[in-house]
Amino acid sequence: MENKQLHSRLTKLFPKEQVFTDELSRLVKGTDAGLYRLVPKAVVKVNTEDEVIRLLQFCSKESIPVTFKAAGTSLSGQTVSDSILMETGRGFEFSTITENGKMATFGAGITGTAANRMLQRYRRKLGPKPASINSAKIGGIIANNASGSSYGIKHNSYHTVKSMRIIFADGSLLDTADTTSCQSFIASHPEFIAQIERLHNEASGNEGVKNRIQQKFQLKNTCGYGVNSLIDFSDPVDILQHLMIGSEGTLGFVSQATFETVHDAPLKATAMLYFHNLRDVCETILPLRSCSVSAAELMDRNALRAVENQEGMPAELKSLPEGAAALLIDTSADDEETLLVQMRDIEAKLAHIQTLYPIRFTTDIHLYNLYWNVRNGLFTSAAASRPPHTASIIEDIAFSGEILGDALTDVRELLVRTGYADAVMWGHLLDGNVHFTVFPDINSPDGVDKYARFMHELANLVAVKHNGSLKAEHGTGRNMAPFVEKEWGTEIYGLMKRIKSAFDPNHILNPGVIINDDKDVFIKNLKNIPDANPLIDKCIECGFCEVTCPSKELTFTPRQRIVAYRRLTELADSRFDKKLRERWAGEMAYEFNETCATDGLCAIACPVNIDTGSLVKELRWKENGKFANRVASSMANNMASATSLIRGLLKIPHFIAKIIGYNPMEDITKGVYKMGDGLFPLWTRYTPSGSRKIVRNIFPGHSADAPVVVYFPSCITRSMSGPSFGYAEKEDIPSKMLSLLRKAGYTVIIPEGKDKLCCGMAFSSKGFRKQARQKESELNGALLKASRNGELPIVCDMSPCLLHMRETLDSRLRLYDQVEFIHDFLLDKLTFEKQPVSIAIHTTCSSTKMHLEEKLYTVAALCADKVIVPENVSCCGWAGDRGFFYPELNRSALASLKHGIGDATEGYSNSRTCEIGLSINSGVTYKSLVYLVDRASERKFLS
Repeated sequence: MENKQLHSRLTKLFPKEQVFTDELSRLVKGTDAGLYRLVPKAVVKVNTEDEVIRLLQFCSKESIPVTFKAAGTSLSGQTVSDSILMETGRGFEFSTITENGKMATFGAGITGTAANRMLQRYRRKLGPKPASINSAKIGGIIANNASGSSYGIKHNSYHTVKSMRIIFADGSLLDTADTTSCQSFIASHPEFIAQIERLHNEASGNEGVKNRIQQKFQLKNTCGYGVNSLIDFSDPVDILQHLMIGSEGTLGFVSQATFETVHDAPLKATAMLYFHNLRDVCETILPLRSCSVSAAELMDRNALRAVENQEGMPAELKSLPEGAAALLIDTSADDEETLLVQMRDIEAKLAHIQTLYPIRFTTDIHLYNLYWNVRNGLFTSAAASRPPHTASIIEDIAFSGEILGDALTDVRELLVRTGYADAVMWGHLLDGNVHFTVFPDINSPDGVDKYARFMHELANLVAVKHNGSLKAEHGTGRNMAPFVEKEWGTEIYGLMKRIKSAFDPNHILNPGVIINDDKDVFIKNLKNIPDANPLIDKCIECGFCEVTCPSKELTFTPRQRIVAYRRLTELADSRFDKKLRERWAGEMAYEFNETCATDGLCAIACPVNIDTGSLVKELRWKENGKFANRVASSMANNMASATSLIRGLLKIPHFIAKIIGYNPMEDITKGVYKMGDGLFPLWTRYTPSGSRKIVRNIFPGHSADAPVVVYFPSCITRSMSGPSFGYAEKEDIPSKMLSLLRKAGYTVIIPEGKDKLCCGMAFSSKGFRKQARQKESELNGALLKASRNGELPIVCDMSPCLLHMRETLDSRLRLYDQVEFIHDFLLDKLTFEKQPVSIAIHTTCSSTKMHLEEKLYTVAALCADKVIVPENVSCCGWAGDRGFFYPELNRSALASLKHGIGDATEGYSNSRTCEIGLSINSGVTYKSLVYLVDRASERKFLS
C-alpha cells in the first residue's frame, strides 16, 4: 500500500493528529535505544483499547505488519519497524491500587517509577526494577520480562503479573482476570486454544524437553519465548498469559496488567567490598544466596576505572590493583535490630573469602548514596568516553553460580582477544547475570565484521560451552534472534515457532523479532552515527531523557531532536541536494527549536549528561541576524527603560478587565494573539500586573547588630510581579520579600544600579551570547560590591535566574534561591502557624537542578495543613517567555496538573513566569512561596 493511500486509510480510522506519515515524524518516532534504524511507513498513536483493536483489525485485514512501542528504551531492536509503528499514548496512563498496596493495576503507558511512587505510601513496590525504570513503561517492562538488580527471577514480571488485558492480532480482547471474558475467548478461539493445549502436552510430556526448559529457567532467561509457561501451567489461559510476558510485542498487545507488589523495607544498609579478581567475587555468590540480600552488584576493574576520577567517588578506587573487582551489597529491613542481624550474618558468611579491605556496612545516607553512585555511574562514564563514530551496545548474559568465575574469565579473555579490551563489566551477582559494553564502529564494514565475529564467538561461549543465557533480561529482539536456536536446540526452537504461528497466524506482529531465519539480521539496518555536534555526539538514543521533557506530547523529545539533527547533518553531505536540507531544516524548526523549553532537565536524566537545550541555544545563536542582535543590544543597554515600560503597560489590561470583566478581556487578547501570528504575546487573567518601582537600596533591620543580606530582585520581578487574578494581596514579590526579610530581623541591601541589572538568562536562552555576557558581567560586579566580595549572602526571588547566576558568576558569591534562603536562614528566626488550607507546590526545573525539592516541601509544610505535590508534573513548559508565544507547549506539559492538585485551593512555587502557566492550567492561582511564608509566620522574639 502506497504511503498516501495508507495515510488516507488511517486518518479515516483515527483523528488526524494521531497519525504521522511525514518523513520527519516517521524518522524520529521510529527510533529506539537499540543499534538498528528502520523508518516506519506510518506512526499511529493510540489512547484506548478500542483504537488498538481498530488498528489491529485493519492491519490483519490488509496484511500489514505492526510493531508496538511504549518508551522505546529496549536495547535489542524490538521496537523499530519499516511498516506501521503503534505508539502508546496518554490514554494508557491509569492505575488502581487495592489490598493496601499488595495488588496494583497499571496501564501500559505508566512508567515503572511513576508506579512505584504511587506504591510508596504503602511501603510496596513493583518486583521488576530495570535500570531504565525511570523511563520504561509497564507495557515494555512486561514485554521484555524485566527484572533488574534487586529481585532476580523470583520477582520478575513472569512471577509477579497476576492478570492482564490482551489484544490479539485479530483484534480480539481477553481479560484474564474476568471469568466471563475467559470463557468467551475460549469459545470463540477453539483452534488457538487447541494449539496451546497441544504445545503444553508435548512440552510437559517429553522428559528431555521438560528437563531442558526447567534447567534453562533456573537462570534469568529472556532469549526466545518463555516456554516455561508450557510446563508451569496447564490451564490454556494461564499459559497464554505467561507466554505474553517477554514476547516483545510479537504475540499481542498488553493494555494493562495487575501486579502482586513486593514489600519495600524502609531501613537500608550497604557495603562496598573489594577483591583481588573476578573469581574471588564470584566465590561470594553461594554464601550470599543464603542471606537476606536486596542487591549484590558486581563491578570489574574497567568499570571502577570509568568512574574513579569523577567528583565524589571513594578515594580507594584509584589505588585498586589491576584486575581487582568490587561487589556492592545491599540489605534492608523494617527495624534496626533485624537490619543489624542481617549485616552480621552477611559478614560471617563471607569471612572466609579474602578481600582487599575489611567488610564494613554503613547506614549513613551519604555513604549509601556514594556507593550506589559508583554503581549507577558505570554505564554513564563508559558510554561518555567511547571513541567517535561508535555505538554503545550493552550485552546481557547469565551463568550458573557454580561456574560463574570460570565463565566470566572466559568472557574477559574473549573481549580482549576480539579487540574490546576496554569493555566495562558489571552485573547482578546473585543471578549470575552480567552486563558488559562494547563500542563497535558500526559505520564501517570492518567494524561491523569485527562485531559479527565477536557475537558468533560469544554465542558459542555462553550457550554451548557454559550452557548460559544469551539474553537474561534485555530481550531477544533482532540482536539475538539468529542465536535463539543455538541456545535452545532445534526441538524447543520449533516449539517457539509454533507459539508464534498460534498467536499470530499471519505474522503481522513485530515480524523479525525473536523468530527470524535471517542469520545476519543482527548486523543489518544498523544506525549511522555521524559527527553532528560535540554537544550531542555521545548520545546513544536511549530515550531516558524523554520522560521529563515538556514537549514530549506536543512535538519532539530530546532524543527525537538529536535524531533529527543528525539527519540534518547527514543531508549537508555533497551527495544530497541543498534544497532537500533546506526543506528539512524548515520543516523541523517548530518541533526542534520553537517548542524546546531549553530547561536542561534532559541532562539530569541522560546517562551521558547531554543537555539538548544547549544545542538548541547554540543554533538560535547561529540563526540570530544583525537586526535581532541590535534589538537585543538595545534591550541590554536600556534595561531600566525596558522594565519601566513593562511595569506601565501591564497595569492597563487588568484595569480594563476589572471594568468589562476578565472573560471578555481574554476573548479580546486571544483574538489579538491569533491575528498577530506570533508577533504579540498572549495575555490572560493570570498574567501579572506591573510591579512597583523600588526606590531605596537599603532597608535597615530592627537593631544595629541585625544580620545583613543582599537581595537581588530579578528584572522579571522588578517589572511584572504585581498581583493578578486570584490574588488577595496587593503587594508585588519584591515588597513581600522585603517584608519577610525584615520580619526575620535582617538589614536588606539591594545592589546599586538595580534598575539596569539582569542575570543574562533571558538573552542566553535566545542565543544572544554577547548580550548575556554583558549583563552577567554587570551583575557580577554589582553583587561583589554589595556583598563585600562574597562576605554577605545573596538571595534572588526567581529560581531560574538564581541557577543561571550560579553557573556564570564569581564563585565567591554566596547565592541563594528564595526557598533555600528561607529554609536555611529564616526558619529559626520566625514562628509559624499552619494555615487551614490545602496547597499544591511546584518544583521548577532550576529548583530540581539545585536539589531544592525537599526544602520547598519542608517550608510549605510548616505553613499549610496539607501540601500536595502533583504526580507526573516536571517542567511547566513556560520557558521564560515562551509560554506567552507558544501556550500550547505549557498546556501540553501541564496536561495532568488539574487532576494532580486534588483539593488544593492555592498553589506556590518560586518562579513568577512559571506561576502564570501553572495557574492557567490548574485553575488555581499559583504565587511565590514568600506570600505563604509571610502570611503564616511572625517574628520570633528572644526572651
